[in-house]
Amino acid sequence: MASQLPAFPRTIFTIVEPISLIGGFLGPFLDPEWFINSQIDAPPGSDDSFAPRDDNARLIALQLGNTYGLLFLLGVAVLYTTTELKVVRNYLIALWIADISHVGVTCWLLGYDRTLDVGSWNAVTWGNVGFTTFLCLTRTAYLLGLFGPDRQAITRSKKIA
Repeated sequence: MASQLPAFPRTIFTIVEPISLIGGFLGPFLDPEWFINSQIDAPPGSDDSFAPRDDNARLIALQLGNTYGLLFLLGVAVLYTTTELKVVRNYLIALWIADISHVGVTCWLLGYDRTLDVGSWNAVTWGNVGFTTFLCLTRTAYLLGLFGPDRQAITRSKKIA
């Protein structure tokens, strides 16, 4: 259960990350065009309209937003309802793997130069690379035990009269 996690990772995984997932859900639903156009900024000196803006792109953006909503619901379900720390750890391992692929795919499509040009990143790139890397490093530190041990669950003994 999430209440057994050390304070810093518990705050990140049960408060900060769910809020960011709500943002990932709302972005494409409130303004699909902005969301599509913000995924990868046009390279300097190129036509700013290189990204496809058709119904296929909008559908993918909305489906991605829906996936963020699903991740929010799954995270809340796992972190706030399970009483088994093993389930929480396995959930965090799955997210750790997804963090690596999420950052990797984003950097691959940004290309080497735009990945290293941190000063030109927009808000979406900061979320896809910067924030996801932060989450991955926090998960790594937690899974390696760098935040200290998990707290033991409080169990209530039953009195036999």
